[in-house]
Amino acid sequence: MRAWWWLVIAPVGLIAGLVFLLVGANITTEIRSGNEQSALAPFYEPPSPLPPTPGTVIRTEPLGVDVPGATALRILYVSARPDGTPAASGGMIFIPTAPAPPEGRPVVAWAHGTLGMGDACAPSRSDNPLGDTANWLDSMLALGYVVVATDYVGLGTPGPELYLVGEAEAHDVVNSVRAARALPEADAGDRYVVWGHSQGGHSALWTGHLSETIAPELSLLGVAAAAPAAELTRIMDAQWDTTIGWGIGPEVAISWPVADPALSPDQVLTFTGERTYQRIADQCTSNNTLLLELALRKSAGQKFFSENPLDNTAWAAFAERQTPPPFPSSMPLFIAQGTTDEVVLPWPNAYLQEKWCAAGSDLTMMWMGDIGHIKAAVTAGPVVTQWVADRFAGRPTTRNCEFPPAVPPQKPANAG
Repeated sequence: MRAWWWLVIAPVGLIAGLVFLLVGANITTEIRSGNEQSALAPFYEPPSPLPPTPGTVIRTEPLGVDVPGATALRILYVSARPDGTPAASGGMIFIPTAPAPPEGRPVVAWAHGTLGMGDACAPSRSDNPLGDTANWLDSMLALGYVVVATDYVGLGTPGPELYLVGEAEAHDVVNSVRAARALPEADAGDRYVVWGHSQGGHSALWTGHLSETIAPELSLLGVAAAAPAAELTRIMDAQWDTTIGWGIGPEVAISWPVADPALSPDQVLTFTGERTYQRIADQCTSNNTLLLELALRKSAGQKFFSENPLDNTAWAAFAERQTPPPFPSSMPLFIAQGTTDEVVLPWPNAYLQEKWCAAGSDLTMMWMGDIGHIKAAVTAGPVVTQWVADRFAGRPTTRNCEFPPAVPPQKPANAG
């Protein structure tokens, strides 16, 4: 009995000890980040009551980064929850220094990927606000486009962030364009393209569906996405019991029950998951200490979810509602996907390619060999820049649905 008991408690004790050491090693970084966030906090404190008009700019200040040929500002603006309640979002805007055309500058709305839910994870509050923008931001600014980037409501502002909730994400993206237009120095026109990575790809696809309803005064000319988290039920089915499930699951456990009161974390989480999800969600995905902790938990056999969330009727239905349907042929779409992506696996987006092409969507699909998740946006950046330029110039699209996906569009037989 004693030997058996030791086999049970030893892995738990090892994880606890290693986590303790990792947390201790991370204290200096946490203190420095905490001091920086305290200094930034007053900027992100929204007034009460909030201005009622979506897109209203509450305040701006210099972002503190050097972007050649552009002015970079941190912004706080009014967005809205799905029920229409005004809410504050932080963000960034990059304005070319070259003169604007008479009709105003075209706008590119950037939607970032999963970063964690802590204040320091918001791009405009982070120590790396230009993350994921290499290979395309400077080029788009040189072409004369205003680039505006939402943090999303609840990330760095009073929350929580409604993570992977399409209607919330679309409001934040569209209202960031309205905020750009509200800044006189931006001289932004009413034409825009949305471009996102990972979670931001999910945001971009839902913006494609909801933009006209949210802001009929704006003209969305196309949607571009790198490794979009689109086919949520297929991604969840493949990743719920992996290290990725440990990393993304906590944000879902916080966000989805807020969006749908029929959901509760205790319906699908283990005891360990319930004890840790709030803390894990608050960490930034760039935190190597967190990543090592999650890998250790998975290697020791700890589970975050007690069952596949899709086996729960309410959770499965919500995931299906957050999975964007195909676009009509009138909405141009560009998707880039790496073949070695271990986060947004390539086969669900191969399935998306076949489904959306069969539905008549105007899809240009770019498969990137030996490219994983982190490099998807920066690798695709130059091609996306040209695709965006074509949309603003009114050139025809290059729909390539006749080419099959680079990977089979179904879960591999040997996958867990």
